[in-house]
Amino acid sequence: MAGAAGSAQEWVRRSVMPNGLAIITLDRPKALNAMNVDMTALYKKYMDEWSTNNKVHAVLVESSSPRAFSAGMDVKGVAAALQKDLEMPMIPEVFSNEYKLICAIARYPKPYIAFMDGITMGFGIGISGHGRFRVVTERTVLAMPENGIGLFPDVGFAHIAASTPGHGAVGTYMAMTGAKITTPADANYLGLSTHYIPSTKLESLKLALLHADLSSNALNAIEMLLEGYKVEPETESSLKPLLPAITACFGANLSIVDTVDALKQHQASDDSAVAGWAKGALAGLAKGAPFSLCVTKQHFAAVAASTNADQKDDLSQIEGVMKIEFRLGIRTSTRRDFIEGVRAVLVDKDQRPKWQPGSIEDVDMGDVKAVFAPFETPADELKIPDTVA
Repeated sequence: MAGAAGSAQEWVRRSVMPNGLAIITLDRPKALNAMNVDMTALYKKYMDEWSTNNKVHAVLVESSSPRAFSAGMDVKGVAAALQKDLEMPMIPEVFSNEYKLICAIARYPKPYIAFMDGITMGFGIGISGHGRFRVVTERTVLAMPENGIGLFPDVGFAHIAASTPGHGAVGTYMAMTGAKITTPADANYLGLSTHYIPSTKLESLKLALLHADLSSNALNAIEMLLEGYKVEPETESSLKPLLPAITACFGANLSIVDTVDALKQHQASDDSAVAGWAKGALAGLAKGAPFSLCVTKQHFAAVAASTNADQKDDLSQIEGVMKIEFRLGIRTSTRRDFIEGVRAVLVDKDQRPKWQPGSIEDVDMGDVKAVFAPFETPADELKIPDTVA
């Protein structure tokens, strides 16, 4: 999957600066820095090496292009392989590499900074949203559009979403509808970003990081630098005043049918902002594969309930979430919906996928439950510790 036009070493470049700042630069601009299996493995290799290297004090991840940080997984490459063989052994490797990298980022022992400048979607959020410092600019576009290609919003986004306003309702809305977050104010409101820094200041910030003294207390030094560069968004969050409506439509206690019914009611609201939002949300749901929507709703509801409960269980931790998503990823990617979704959205671009089943009402919830079940062979489960030091 590396492709003839380039290699993982060219697309995932690394450097370690004299002050101990390690830098990963994603440099596959024609593909919007879409990550294939080789790129992900190399990224993880660098991260593992730096975690125990005493000469490395912090990690910065950036893109070579202002257009995109990363548009996500190289789904076209995966779908092409699956068209040849639905039992491709590469598929578990793809998800295993991604999910182990996400856990490593979430538990990284050194400060991790992501410049989320430009398009940041899917796995792009996976390699940034779990990090300690998440910098957005006015060019940042955040989204989880996987339902629209017959997968589900993975990369541990359910873990992130569970902590969004409305006990996870806002993040669930974003995941189920594929809604794009295009303003720093909304990115801050969801907790997807820690700092808004205008794109014109990124180069200056990078130079400051390169010259900072990171030897004694890198975390404090970086926090002070970022605080000095961040600015308050020019606009207020558009989602904040919609919170009551979002919670009423995407609360963890609602089924997917309840959500659709609630949105239809809100579409008739006298409040034009609420009515317009509900109309957009329904349009977003209409683009998703019905089976994927049901999987997403069940998964995000379970993670939100666990995260917001007094008694925590495995689903309140990133490792527990990723173990479930490994099952979901393998099973949803080998359904025909995924190949059909990629064809309709990314290849032929006719935007008219033929989902199986074709409606939410026709989804067998027993089939949905089955994709969450453990594999018959325990050795097939994601190999990752329950907790990472």
